Amino acid sequence: MVGHAGRGAVWVVVYLLFILAPLFALLAGSLPPARDFWTEFAIAIGYSGLAMMGLQFGLTARFRYVTAPWGEDVIYHFHRQISQIAVGLVVAHALIMSATYPEMFALPGAIGEVPLGAVFAFMSIFALIALVVTALWRVQLNIRYETWHLTHIALAVIAVAAGMAHMVGWAFYLSDPWKRALWIGLTIFWIGLLLYVRIFKPLFMLRRPYRVREVRKERGDTSTLVMQPDGHPGFRISPGQFGWLTLWASPFKITGHPFSFSGSAEVADGRVEMSIRNLGDFTSAIHKVPVGQRVYLDGPYGAFTIGNPADMHVLIAGGVGVTPMMSMIRTLADRGDKRPVILLYGSKDWESITFREELEALKARLNLDVIHVLANPPTGWTGEQGFISAEVFKRHLPPPYADHEYFICGPGVMMDAIEKTLGELGVPLTKYHSERYSFV
Repeated sequence: MVGHAGRGAVWVVVYLLFILAPLFALLAGSLPPARDFWTEFAIAIGYSGLAMMGLQFGLTARFRYVTAPWGEDVIYHFHRQISQIAVGLVVAHALIMSATYPEMFALPGAIGEVPLGAVFAFMSIFALIALVVTALWRVQLNIRYETWHLTHIALAVIAVAAGMAHMVGWAFYLSDPWKRALWIGLTIFWIGLLLYVRIFKPLFMLRRPYRVREVRKERGDTSTLVMQPDGHPGFRISPGQFGWLTLWASPFKITGHPFSFSGSAEVADGRVEMSIRNLGDFTSAIHKVPVGQRVYLDGPYGAFTIGNPADMHVLIAGGVGVTPMMSMIRTLADRGDKRPVILLYGSKDWESITFREELEALKARLNLDVIHVLANPPTGWTGEQGFISAEVFKRHLPPPYADHEYFICGPGVMMDAIEKTLGELGVPLTKYHSERYSFV
């Protein structure tokens, strides 16, 4: 069986093949008359940028076999970064071509005189720029997540479709039928990915709904949805994974919301739990979900899960980042695992500590040590205060540090500090795992 590392290497090669093969194909077969370096360079980066744009549909298609080696959060962050590279290549293509052939971009006397290929080029570039700007500054622009998601998909389709139309419109390198067939095949592949995500996967989910069995209020303005499979056995999660939840609508709704599973992976009836904090958006209505409500789940996803050899598990959570840790702790308790578990848990104050009482009760079922770090401690508090830092980390963990397995989930600043500390202590990358739940 191919391991995660080997499978990851295979998919990297496949990705590079999809990006570079169309470019190399242009150099095969019959070639048009050679042009100057800058023209050829601009064409090359334009084709590469278009190939990257098309493959973005695949990166967000949630193929578990593809995402398993890295985790869904890493794939989405890669998607975000590669989008910016693709936009940079396409914009550089346009700038170089405009500098090399300024007459092509001179304003004509009438709208009808604008070449159709140029019209599609401008459409693609403007859609790409709008796509990146709204993705990077959605919060600053005060765009609702649902509105942004719908707009993001529409802009991506316009950008890729207009880019393809622009390329076909000029057709300088597509004189050979097999080259045209290659790009037609790629286009069909990209369309197939979109249909898979928006049609075929929702059809599968439609046949496998869940029902809300319980809505449990937790500390920290958090609500737990307990969901039972409706007419099917459900799926098995690994502790620490997450899924995409669709409420109040069918699975064909454009926007689903990612949340960690907080329940034990050892339940036998397919029941799953998600503990969701009220952050003022979609999450503000979670506590109002009626028992019996039909919901849809797409999952499980994520490589942020226990299972590697270790003498102890070190869980470092800040705020809502405790939910995947709770799934791990509950699972270890149900399995009767006797290895030590240390939870470093940062919270706003004593009353807002989600799962506070249950964590104390779980100490009777496994070797669990919970260190609370409070930003606003009560009077007389003698425990850790402020934020989880490298110093707090070192005070409570026993050496040798490289023998433990670490899981880190919380604010980015905290995660960066802990990862840096682990590196300084000689802990190998294979021993610690981070989950950053920002998919936009």
